[in-house]
Amino acid sequence: MSSEQKKNSIGLKRDNQPQNDDFNIDLALRPTSWPEYVGQEKVKRNLRVIIDAAKQRGEASDHLLFYGQAGLGKTTLAYLVAKELGANIKITSGPALEKMGDLAAILSGLEPHEILFIDEIHRLNKLVEEVLYPALENRRLHLIIGKGPTARTLSLDLPPFTMVGATTKINLLSGPLRSRFGATFRLDYYETKDIEIILARSAKLLGVNIEPGAVKILAAASRFTPRTANRLLKRCRDYSQVKSNGNIDAAIAKDTLDFLEIDSMGLEGVDRRLLEVMIKKFNGGPVGVRAIAAALNEEPGTIEDIYEPFLMGLGFMSRTPAGRVALAAAYKHLGLETNNTLI
Repeated sequence: MSSEQKKNSIGLKRDNQPQNDDFNIDLALRPTSWPEYVGQEKVKRNLRVIIDAAKQRGEASDHLLFYGQAGLGKTTLAYLVAKELGANIKITSGPALEKMGDLAAILSGLEPHEILFIDEIHRLNKLVEEVLYPALENRRLHLIIGKGPTARTLSLDLPPFTMVGATTKINLLSGPLRSRFGATFRLDYYETKDIEIILARSAKLLGVNIEPGAVKILAAASRFTPRTANRLLKRCRDYSQVKSNGNIDAAIAKDTLDFLEIDSMGLEGVDRRLLEVMIKKFNGGPVGVRAIAAALNEEPGTIEDIYEPFLMGLGFMSRTPAGRVALAAAYKHLGLETNNTLI
């Protein structure tokens, strides 16, 4: 097996590698410069300082860690860091690095100042993770050759490189791994006005004519997430192409959301059922996440990672020591009668 085949077999991709059509569409919508990257202003300001300082010194940047909900732009930031540093980026993920040798093969193949981006870094095997410690701290790769009494350790010097990690669950990263990143950044949900700017730019890139009223409707239903906003835009484009003249106005945007069973605030069918279960079956709570998951036939982790952050951000539910509680805004949104004890 060639070196390139080996890299592909462990999930390593270069930024110029051919991808499928869906990937190419998403790649076309991805910002390619700082001005095009809308939102996350504090993160961008801090990153620019780190990157500019590294460029002035002619050094590799500190290792960077991005965390936050899926679809907020962690991968895009990794691409922008690489572009600003004028470096090639290699991409892999935690689940793809199954053995220590997988990571060792990638690290030993790095060129000076290259970027190694590891998505879902919280899913790294612990034994694989240990290979990273000396690599991140001292730029050294320790390899164990042989087994048993004859085993010996071989140390290799690594070129200066920057590792960028991304995770949706920073609490699952070990302390030793987190401490080896020079800077850690949390990506927050986007403001609606920023989502509107992103949608207008994406529509232009897709060659879609979209009216301001439709932009506002899609932005309000985007769950404050660029990835979701772009997904809704593509579905509107499909719906308008089949049902209308290809232009997206407010009526087409609303019809598309109705067709997808998404309401004006971005709640999907499962979101609404979750709130209804809490209110109707458990009297609004407090109720444990396992009871909710059982009633919905979902995994507790799915409830905690996918649905709860958005619903809590809207002020529809809260977590208390006794369990989850549906708030007055949820009753109002669903058109259900509430009691006076809710806030």
